[in-house]
Amino acid sequence: MTVLVGYVPTPEGEAAFAAALAEARRRAEPLVVLNTARSGAPVSADVASEDAVRRLTDQAGQAGVPLEVRQESHSGDAADEVLRIATEVDASVIVIGLRRRSAVGKLLMGSAAQRILLDADRPVLSVKP
Repeated sequence: MTVLVGYVPTPEGEAAFAAALAEARRRAEPLVVLNTARSGAPVSADVASEDAVRRLTDQAGQAGVPLEVRQESHSGDAADEVLRIATEVDASVIVIGLRRRSAVGKLLMGSAAQRILLDADRPVLSVKP
């Protein structure tokens, strides 16, 4: 089993990583960081820089948690990619960061976090910054 965290370089992503790292350490399980951007996007703010990945790797190393960072692109919905990877790595828990959105924003834009919470077949830990 492993802990899976959906990560983007934002305050929400940092909170999710911190919670996932603590959870992986508590469970004595490896941590998989999924940092994925939509396929074909010329530039994406969702992709963590090499420095950010190095920082995450250092933090996991200091905590004694084995870490795998996946930065594959996806073609569909980000929620589908998180759920697919959770099945692939047999995640014991999925950790995601939440940001505040208005009811109208959720209605018009949908919510990847909401889809993960509703569709996951395993526990989901959601955190705020």
